Amino acid sequence: MDIEVQTLEGKKSGKVSLSDTVFGLDPREDIIARMVRYQRAKARQGTHQTQGRSDVDRTGARLYRQKGTGNARHHAASAPQFRGGGKAHGPQSRDHSHDLTKKFRALALRHALSAKAKEGSLVVIDDLAAKDAKTSALRGQFGKLGLENALMIGGSELDSNFKLAARNIPNIDVLPIQGINVYDILRRNTLVLSKAAVEALEERFK
Repeated sequence: MDIEVQTLEGKKSGKVSLSDTVFGLDPREDIIARMVRYQRAKARQGTHQTQGRSDVDRTGARLYRQKGTGNARHHAASAPQFRGGGKAHGPQSRDHSHDLTKKFRALALRHALSAKAKEGSLVVIDDLAAKDAKTSALRGQFGKLGLENALMIGGSELDSNFKLAARNIPNIDVLPIQGINVYDILRRNTLVLSKAAVEALEERFK
């Protein structure tokens, strides 16, 4: 599959041939969904916790005598039905992450890339670099390219001026090729790859 390469100024800069094994798959939503669930579960802190009945520091003395009051036969004030008592079946600290094989994670990334290519939301830029770290100038270039909500993937090292200029633009994310992931690809409307990123991806999945 051939796709036109553009410059940040909006000019054409030739074409690049994309590998069908990376960008030409028929996207499967179930694979992508499992990968997103894996990423979001792994990002959870899991530190939510409430005090149970045994954690509450309250008196263990019987509230009142067992018989003759006409009330239910209660004992400790730490029971969940009393104010200040422990919470019944409350959340406890735990690890929410689960495992997916390395091959499956790589497959999910290829399906996410193919999904962007299939829907026409993939843009290839010759080089993600800026002369000056000026947000206004870079925003104007993005306007010419029609980029309002995009994930930009550069080479192994990002241009410092480009990174600084882009970080204050809303709905624009910039990552090196090592940080590419399924969730970030899906959460932005457009995927922008540099030529170096395309080469790195095809080398990775060769």
